[in-house]
Amino acid sequence: MMIKRNQSYHEGFILLGVADRPHLEMILFAIVLICYAMNLLGNTTIIVVSWLDPHLHTPMYFFLSNLSFLDLCFTTSLGPQMLVNFWRRRKSITYASCVIQLFISLALGSTECILLAVMAYDRYAAVCYPLHYTTIMSPSICFKMSAVSWVCGFSTSVVQTVMTLRLPRCGPNRVDHFFCEVPALLKLACVDTTLNEAVLFTASVVFLVVPLGLIIVSYSFIATAVQRIHSAEGRRKAFKTCASHLMVVSLFFGTAIFSYLQHPSNYSRDQGKMISLFYTFVTTMLNPLIYTLRNKEVHKALKRVMNRHPEA
Repeated sequence: MMIKRNQSYHEGFILLGVADRPHLEMILFAIVLICYAMNLLGNTTIIVVSWLDPHLHTPMYFFLSNLSFLDLCFTTSLGPQMLVNFWRRRKSITYASCVIQLFISLALGSTECILLAVMAYDRYAAVCYPLHYTTIMSPSICFKMSAVSWVCGFSTSVVQTVMTLRLPRCGPNRVDHFFCEVPALLKLACVDTTLNEAVLFTASVVFLVVPLGLIIVSYSFIATAVQRIHSAEGRRKAFKTCASHLMVVSLFFGTAIFSYLQHPSNYSRDQGKMISLFYTFVTTMLNPLIYTLRNKEVHKALKRVMNRHPEA
């Protein structure tokens, strides 16, 4: 009997979202659409400008391009399906699409955690060891650090996805969420999920708490180094190079930790869904704005690319 019930899930799931509040669906549709459109525009601009302008061929913009590409893929894996479902009466998703959503969102979210820690190390090297910066952050080192981030992210996603999807499920195939996410899928299991919850919590500590701890350590060294700078202009410049990254870290880790470092049984029906929407769409929309709004280097690079001639 259990096998038959499990097999029915291969036909797909129903993503409940906020189907019980149709008026809220249209508001969320508008918010998600705006965030997704701005995400596409902002992150694509960063990638193109960083690629085309030689002045931005530096470690900082290499990692920023990685982050922008990651955010593009992250929101694209979830956004289109969600926008379509806001207009559907039957908010279905195929089993294959659910697996893809779960795997990609987990992989890219985990990768971003490590990548943000790598970017903090890059800022540490730039501020604390400016004379040796090009040696410490050589192109080969940057590539290896980026590759490690991606490999670790996708590796943990394989484990989490397989463990979640192998659970026996029974009852209605209704996922109380906007998309397929581990805590929501665990609620469909009709067996004890203690092991899955323990693995999820451990992974959350490894990919959230540890990178955040390394970021805090990096910025403590940066703060000490900045205090030794006698020039007010030098301190201002050092702070400016780190401020954008600190804002992105605060937004991403704050919401992700709140969402994942809690027991699934305490996973509030509405709170968890809204927090997921925030770090999936709002944070990824704000990232390019934070990095470019007051960044004169990017402004100049954008003008050079648009004018199609290098500035002396």
